[in-house]
Amino acid sequence: MKSFFSANSLTRLLIITLLALTTASCGFHLRGNYMLPEGIAKLSLTSFDPYGKLTRMVKYQFKLHGIEEVKPAATVPNLNITSESTGDSTLSLYQNNGKAEYDLTLTVNYTVTIPNQGIEQFSTKVTRTFLDNPLSALAKSVERDELIDVMREQAAQQIMRKLARLTTVFNKIEEDKLNAELNQILQKQKVSIKDGSTTTITTTPAVIHKKQDHNAQ
Repeated sequence: MKSFFSANSLTRLLIITLLALTTASCGFHLRGNYMLPEGIAKLSLTSFDPYGKLTRMVKYQFKLHGIEEVKPAATVPNLNITSESTGDSTLSLYQNNGKAEYDLTLTVNYTVTIPNQGIEQFSTKVTRTFLDNPLSALAKSVERDELIDVMREQAAQQIMRKLARLTTVFNKIEEDKLNAELNQILQKQKVSIKDGSTTTITTTPAVIHKKQDHNAQ
């Protein structure tokens, strides 16, 4: 029996099979309100401010969603909070040109590292409107700090939602790597194999010879 496959077809079939196995091996587990990948059941957390409010809120989200925080290691996925910043954009002014109303924005930058897959950078933003009053500056300062804490909590929740989509992100990275390898293989084949040529794979059925019974001779 003879089967005819082009070299390109065989290579593509191999890559597709690898992609299917990679995707099928990724599992999910319901943790809290999100479907988080099983690969991050244990996660290390590092931060530019290890004892800051944002870091503590992210740790609380870990507990809430059943993620075990472990020490950083080469074989353990890592969430690294790299920075936190606030900014504002004026919406309206008082007659004396003082800020009356503005949008307050909290920006959190972080990275996620998955062993043997790579590192991805992310940024999350939370924006809220704040009404200022120069006549009660102290009270408004306290109110602003409280609002920023609420925004930090929302940013921590957004980070968890991003973790829930990690498998899709890293599957895309793996797919891009495999596609790049496929293109390299096909480029090499163009040099050594003419277009339209085929590779013939011949399979020969095994022949089994029965030993004659000496008593029957």
